[in-house]
Amino acid sequence: MEQVAFVILVVIATIHLMMAAVLSLYSRYKVQYLSLAWIMGLFGAMCCAGIPFASLLKFENIGLFHPFMLLALVVTSFLQGIYPLGITMPGYLQWGRMWRYASPAIFLIILYGGSLLLGNRPEIVLSYGQFAGSWWGGDMLFRLAGFGLSVYYVVNILRLPHVLARNAEIPRYVKGYVTAMGLTLVVYVVSAAVFNVTLLLVYFCLFCLLNMYLFFRTLETMAMHLPKPERMEVAEAPAEEAIVQADLEDFNEANLKRFERVEYFMQHVREWQDNTFGRDRLCEATGINRHLLLQCLRSQGYNNCHDYINSYRINALKHGVSAGKISTVTDCLAVGFGSPKTARSCFERMEGMSLDDYLCQKSKGRTAL
Repeated sequence: MEQVAFVILVVIATIHLMMAAVLSLYSRYKVQYLSLAWIMGLFGAMCCAGIPFASLLKFENIGLFHPFMLLALVVTSFLQGIYPLGITMPGYLQWGRMWRYASPAIFLIILYGGSLLLGNRPEIVLSYGQFAGSWWGGDMLFRLAGFGLSVYYVVNILRLPHVLARNAEIPRYVKGYVTAMGLTLVVYVVSAAVFNVTLLLVYFCLFCLLNMYLFFRTLETMAMHLPKPERMEVAEAPAEEAIVQADLEDFNEANLKRFERVEYFMQHVREWQDNTFGRDRLCEATGINRHLLLQCLRSQGYNNCHDYINSYRINALKHGVSAGKISTVTDCLAVGFGSPKTARSCFERMEGMSLDDYLCQKSKGRTAL
């Protein structure tokens, strides 16, 4: 079992340090990723620090509410709550608020660390009867305080989606991440209370997968806001013979010619104004299969076919707003969106701002003129 724990800790530490390095690089261009980079780095460092102690897991039971398990629980539950809390803050301008949130955990850790330096050693408690009979001791009181503080942080994490939904515009995936994060911490609380090695390793794996999900969704959001290529005006669609010849000579040139054929269709036929228009109809109209269509779109900087089609709708929406033809969300249906909800979610995801706020800003601008 200790070998399995060793391998899992090494893998988790490596993954978190890699994610921290990538986010640190991106934080040089957008400071909002700095908080998450630090948190991932701290998790990686904690796993590295735990690797030498993996051999301890060969024991069937190291005791109920072991202090070191509780210390890790306090730190983990606090750090996992930092990122969502930081969403509503302007960068690092509210250190005071973060310090107040962390001060109980810091005080508890310093207090227990001082007691260890003075020679006190944690007792091994193997049953709840033994725990109940000596709960007034300093070591047991610390365990109760650590467990109570962890529960406080976990409850705050579970409350965060509802609090943030009222006070901040946050992506839906962050709300789901925060809820799942609180539920996985419940698994850790149980494993700390009864010390089940299998349950603890399950928590480690869930913890890593959850943070990987957040990491990749963050990168996806980042990719959505990368600058797109300028739209070219295509007067004539490339012939099939030219595409076949380019396929034999230059892979990139073949992708460009397929993209020009798609652009010609989108610019001149404009079927995307129909809300039922999608990838299959685009493939049928251009004679390009799904694989090659996705390949040519990605070669020009588009994430997928759905985003490419919606980019035309959003551009038409913006032109309609500038021309005064679109002033409400319902008017956006004229450019091909199936419903106001779809228009809102698509615009916010691709433009980084609320559609209602955009319409309001443009309306005020026209009024001022």
